[in-house]
Amino acid sequence: MASLIQTLRRHTDEVSCCAFSQSLLATGSVDKTLRVYSTADFTELPFSPLSGHGYGVHRCCFSPCGGHLFSCSTDGSIRVWSSETGELLSMLEHPARSPLRVCALAPDSCLLVAGASDGTVALWDLPSKTLRRCAAVSEASVVACSFSPCCRAFVTGCTRGDLKLWDDGVGLLRAQKDVHDLGVACCTFAPQFKVEDRCVEFRLASCGQDSLLKIWIVSQRGASAWTMTCLHTLTGQTAPVLSCAFSADGELVVSGSMDKSITIYDANLGTLLHTLKQHDRYVTAVALSPASGLMATGSLDRSVNVWRIGDGCGETAAGSERAPCHGRKLPGHSRLLLADWTEEDVRSWLREEGLDELVEIFRANNIDGPEMNQMSKETVAELGIESVGLRGRLLRKIEALKAEQSGSEAPDEFLCPITRELMKDPVIAADGYSYERESIESWIRGKTKTSPMTNLPLQTTLLTPNRSLKMAITRWKSSQ
Repeated sequence: MASLIQTLRRHTDEVSCCAFSQSLLATGSVDKTLRVYSTADFTELPFSPLSGHGYGVHRCCFSPCGGHLFSCSTDGSIRVWSSETGELLSMLEHPARSPLRVCALAPDSCLLVAGASDGTVALWDLPSKTLRRCAAVSEASVVACSFSPCCRAFVTGCTRGDLKLWDDGVGLLRAQKDVHDLGVACCTFAPQFKVEDRCVEFRLASCGQDSLLKIWIVSQRGASAWTMTCLHTLTGQTAPVLSCAFSADGELVVSGSMDKSITIYDANLGTLLHTLKQHDRYVTAVALSPASGLMATGSLDRSVNVWRIGDGCGETAAGSERAPCHGRKLPGHSRLLLADWTEEDVRSWLREEGLDELVEIFRANNIDGPEMNQMSKETVAELGIESVGLRGRLLRKIEALKAEQSGSEAPDEFLCPITRELMKDPVIAADGYSYERESIESWIRGKTKTSPMTNLPLQTTLLTPNRSLKMAITRWKSSQ
């Protein structure tokens, strides 16, 4: 089920974190750098390593679309990098410059939270890069945090051993005391959630210094109080468990430990599937790819091991029968018009279409969606593609793609979830979803101030214009 396919030894000090996008792997280290690799062949990208942090990197994560890479450090800052070029796009600083131990991005990319050594969390509005709030949430260091898949809540874990659930205004929803003796090390929500009969249910994994990995059910029924119930206590490791992660389908949960092992569990049954031992020192980081059946593990031995899980096609051995769940699709290139594709979207499409030999040519020529949309026999020849057959195959696939996208049926994400009609003035509501302004305003004026998508109470009636979506709809309409 799990096989080692690559070992990366580029860092000069202990590896502290790993993260996947659809096509990239990022690793962070105490050596103050981030390294970025292509998951196609695990070659390091030309702009890697990324440097700029004054102290070691504690955590890194990609935006859902993969276009941005975030890193936090003991230097009290979060740096936002372009995944395409390695350019430093912006830097966010903790108000007190307290060392940051962890950061997490909301699935809709609207909020970014970071936990600090002084027991505070800083919450930023990401589109505007403004600090929304910095609040004390613990008397101990905040070393773990994760956003719920609905984006309305996040959880924090501290070295005292508590887990706390917060709303997106840093209002306390639930406190679970002494979850892990001697402290929490990591926590993460599963990507899916269930909504049934006005009850919303999430799965949360946590691990800590007590050598345990726990899986929790976090739920709320109607407007009642939130609850946290321990579903499984997993004891497959013999030393403190330092990191944990769910698979993209939520069927597996993996963890890394100070006993140098990685464990893979069935997240639903709580059964141990595999124990892997390839590192020479503590395993400090685990990450699972959102699409390709890959797992990365980082260690104090300065190495990153890359594993293939299952058949490599995103399926897991936990079985193909899955409980019905709700969750947002990652906003990858398949949900965008060609004119909106980034360079990375284009290269991902080439790999999916079996045109891997063209990836480096397109990378070298900075071909993005608009460039590919205008390609002709002449421009393809200018790229230096010698094979006539390959040039013809590329052009045929581009034409098929354009024909597929030019259909009269509007993409689903352009339709208001309430009316199922093409949006003219899309706005983002407090639940993170986009609606036609007139429709959601009418909905809010009704008796129930709940989300049309999740059926959960809306924390605010504030509506934010979704200008990027409006521009995409305008471009789609003009192409019809």
